[in-house]
Amino acid sequence: MPLPPAQPGETRRAHTARLLREAVSRGLIPEGARLPGHRRLAGALGVSRNTLVDALTQLEAEGYVRALGRSGTVVSAPPLTAAPPMPAALPLSRWAQRALAGQVQEVGGTFAVDFRVGQPVPELYPEGPWTQALARRAGQATRGGDSDPLGPLDTRRALAAHLNASAGAQVTPDMVMLTGGTQGALDALARVFLEPGRVAVAEDPTYPGARAALAATGAQVVAVPVDGAGLQTERLPGAATLAYVTPGCQYPTAVTLGAARRQALLAWARDTGAFILEDDYAADLHHAGRPPAVLQGLAPERVILLGSFSKSLAPVTRSGFLVAPPEVLRVLTGTRPLTDRVPGRLDALALADVLGSGAYSRHLRRARQVLAHRQEVLLEALGAALPGWSAAPVAAGLHVYLPLPAPWTEADVLARAAAQGVGLTPVGPLVSGVGMPAVLLGFAHLPPEALRGGAARLGAALRPGPM
Repeated sequence: MPLPPAQPGETRRAHTARLLREAVSRGLIPEGARLPGHRRLAGALGVSRNTLVDALTQLEAEGYVRALGRSGTVVSAPPLTAAPPMPAALPLSRWAQRALAGQVQEVGGTFAVDFRVGQPVPELYPEGPWTQALARRAGQATRGGDSDPLGPLDTRRALAAHLNASAGAQVTPDMVMLTGGTQGALDALARVFLEPGRVAVAEDPTYPGARAALAATGAQVVAVPVDGAGLQTERLPGAATLAYVTPGCQYPTAVTLGAARRQALLAWARDTGAFILEDDYAADLHHAGRPPAVLQGLAPERVILLGSFSKSLAPVTRSGFLVAPPEVLRVLTGTRPLTDRVPGRLDALALADVLGSGAYSRHLRRARQVLAHRQEVLLEALGAALPGWSAAPVAAGLHVYLPLPAPWTEADVLARAAAQGVGLTPVGPLVSGVGMPAVLLGFAHLPPEALRGGAARLGAALRPGPM
């Protein structure tokens, strides 16, 4: 009877020890039994005598066998009792139940033209400057040194300068904390400020990861609708602790919050004592005109600015940041060791060099031109393929928001598109209640010919008539 194969990477000694360990644990070799002689047992297992001796030495150290000199080797461990069956339901905490309930499943499938959002755009990453910065800083990172819980001071200085110059922020290095990305920052802030009985605000529709992080705490999440001018500030609740917003480029509709509503939102935050969590996810991907200034620059005492370089630089860096009043950072640095550590120092130091050298600004100028062109190609192709539909140009971000005219539903459109080999992202899962049906088409990762071909396939899929 053939023996079970080794696991990937498992040495002969480790494999032999595992087979004997499992035989003892299952009671196949009972406690007190004498093992065959080394040469005979090695032959039965198909290994050398030296390999067997090494494996038995390991098992003796673990207490499974005992060597008796000339009297051989005996089993010294009882078999394991049968493991009880897994319970029908795991004893999950309420936090885990709320967190799982807030997850949005990705739309699966393989498509000839995949417009689904969230896909990497490797050809737009500044590979040369980034790898050079990593190499230049590698020695310094391995030597350790700076253990500031906010992250290396060099990086925080470079980030503050970048945000003040490009985003109209009011930032000093002591207001910056490096993070592993926006989702981790949202989770940390939600845990610190929210609990059952408190209220949080989220746009509707919104980024589902933000809504899930807020709701997992047990706080009530009030969904405030978004229209063509952004968050409907007149519908904000009378009291709240946190409000998650994307004013520069609302996700997913891509509208920009106007000046009057920005002022109303800030006035509401001052009156209620709420902190505004401003996710400026698309600031560096603004490809039509100049990006609007961040809210943080108008009210640094009330606004916590969140950002990440995972889309504009490279997703593998997991380089993010948050900007907050010093008293908020003191709390975050105090609680951080329980759930998180400062992100990788090498990536942080490389980011400081890429920002400070001007390489990042040069990269953004090129990336914005490419994004603007690809969006233009997609909109032109959609206009030809779907006359009468209303995909509008967006000033920032990596996707186009396409409302569905009546009587189309998201399920119908997704099914017909998939039948033609086209992948789309539905907006319905991003809505708290019932919203207008729409789909998202990511364009940044696709070359012009694929955008045109995908739009033509979509037009063919959505022609009137049966599938």
